This record gives sequence, C-alpha cells and structure tokens, in this order.
Amino acid sequence: MKKIKRINIIFLIIILSISLIACKTEEKTETPDKTQEQNKQDTAKHPAIPEAISQGEGVEPKLVVHIAEEGRNQEMAFEEYLQGVLAGEMKNDWPEEALKAQAILARTFVMEFVSSGKESKYEGAHISTDIEEAQAWNSEGINDAIKKAVNDTRGQVVLHNNEYIKAWFHAHAGGQTANAVEGLGFDEENPAYIEPVSSPDSEEAPEDDSNWTAEFTKAEIIQAVKSSGQEISDFDSIEISEKGDSGRAYKLKIGDVEVLAPPFRIALDSTKLKSTQITDITIEGDIVKISGVGYGHGVGMSQWGAYQMAEEGKTAEDIILHYFKDVEIVQLWQ
Repeated sequence: MKKIKRINIIFLIIILSISLIACKTEEKTETPDKTQEQNKQDTAKHPAIPEAISQGEGVEPKLVVHIAEEGRNQEMAFEEYLQGVLAGEMKNDWPEEALKAQAILARTFVMEFVSSGKESKYEGAHISTDIEEAQAWNSEGINDAIKKAVNDTRGQVVLHNNEYIKAWFHAHAGGQTANAVEGLGFDEENPAYIEPVSSPDSEEAPEDDSNWTAEFTKAEIIQAVKSSGQEISDFDSIEISEKGDSGRAYKLKIGDVEVLAPPFRIALDSTKLKSTQITDITIEGDIVKISGVGYGHGVGMSQWGAYQMAEEGKTAEDIILHYFKDVEIVQLWQ
C-alpha cells in the first residue's frame, strides 16, 4: 500500500512538472506575438503619411515640387527635395547637430503642409521652392554635410499629441523667442507646444542681425499702414501700444491709428525691420528710425541659437526639445 501511495505521489509530481514546463513554453510562444502587437500599436500612434504623397506606410514618400526658379514641376524623392531645403535654410558649413535639427524641422514643415490639406499655388505640385509659400531651396548649396544631416535624420519628424507641429524657425531670437500670436500675428489660439523661452543666440551672428537700426520715410510707413486696410495721411508719433509675452511689439500706434506689428513688419520690409523686438523709435523730420534686436518672427527654433547649442555639444534632439514644448521626434520611414 505504501508503495502505491509513493508511486501516486511521484506520478503527481511528474504531472505538475509537465504542466509548469508547458505553461512556460506557452508564455515564451506568446511573447513575440505580444511584442508584434505592441509594435503595431506604437506604429498606429504615428500620423499616416498623406495619401497624396504616400508610397506605402514606412516607405519614403515622393513629392511633385514646383521649381519656382525654373517654372516647372519635378517629381522627386522626399529626402532628395529636403537636401535642397536644408541648403537653402541653413549654411552648409554649420555644426552638424544644428543642421540635423533644421533637417527634422524642415521635414516636419512639409508633412504638416501636405497633411493639413494645403495646396500649392502651382498647379499639379504638392509644394514649391517659392519662399513665400514654403521653404527656401538651394540645390547648388548641397554638400556632404547637408547630405549627412538629411541621411542621419531620415524620416524623422516632430509631433505633438500625434500631430505634425507647425515647425516654425527664424534666424535670430534676440535672446528670447515669441509665442505664435505675438510673433506671427497667428490668428488662431497659440499652439500648446510654443511658448517663449530663452535663446542662446551665438555671438558669431552678424551684428546687424543681433542689433540693428533701420530708416524709413514717412511715405513708406503710411503705405504700410494702408496695406492693413486703414487710412492715415500723416503722423508725428509712433509708439508700442501693446507687447506680447516675450516683450515684442504686438501693436503699434502710428499717429491715431493702431496696427498689428507682425503684418506691419512684413508690409514695411521684413529684411529692414528685422523683428518686432523693438528697442527704440525716433522721428526726425521725414525719417523714421527704428532700432531692435534679433532677425525674424521669433517663433520656434532660432537658427543662431541652434548654432550655439550645437557648438556647446547639444544634440539635434536637445535643440528641438528646447524650442518646442512637450513634443516627440519619431521616424516615419527608413
């Protein structure tokens, strides 16, 4: 009887051991499936590549680009087009990580442009080399550094809440970036990923980008005011009537007329009135002198700030995460 009990116990132990082994085997078998499912879920978090340019998910898109300088459309691989953009928007001898940050933002700009349903003003094109519509483009400026920056960031874009950000950038922030409403006159609510931050703009920047003074005739000022839809015949004063969060002029009072500073800057000449970060305004007879700091609208990434951060050993990701809040960099294609 004792032998039978002993045999039963041994048999029970064997059965339990087999069951445990089977369970572990089943767990190992299921793990890859769960990992694959998780990968699918992670991929699903990324926005789809717009159908208009898609060659399949995970595959490099193709674009029809209007070459404004030549007046023709050309189909090209996305990354090929991006090389020309990077060479047009940033000097090709700049630090590698600054170039990479610019490449990621330039790529994001195009994806947001196409995804938002915007159409190029040039028939049959997805986007153009016309700087008034999209980004600068300079095929002659492409060198090994440009190609490397594009290749090293291949397929990478910036997202906020799984949507492409508006990848704004400018030349020089004058030490402080702006929100979109004050810097651009953005007529929607300021995006959550844009807020004023300090900018370590490089001392190597041209002096007339960091500190500038521009002169305008009264006639030029009056014409710029009229372009905003308001009438003015003469004035003897100009003052900042409202500032934004970064300290930039948001509204200017010219005589008895008030105008929004961002569109006024464009109408007057944004290459002369380099920013709305105005420090002084004087009127001497028929001449208006305006002084300020920085170059550009001040929203998003400062290029001279990126230059300095890269020189200090910061990565492209560090640069982007400094200038854009609560965003992530993801790779859409290999």
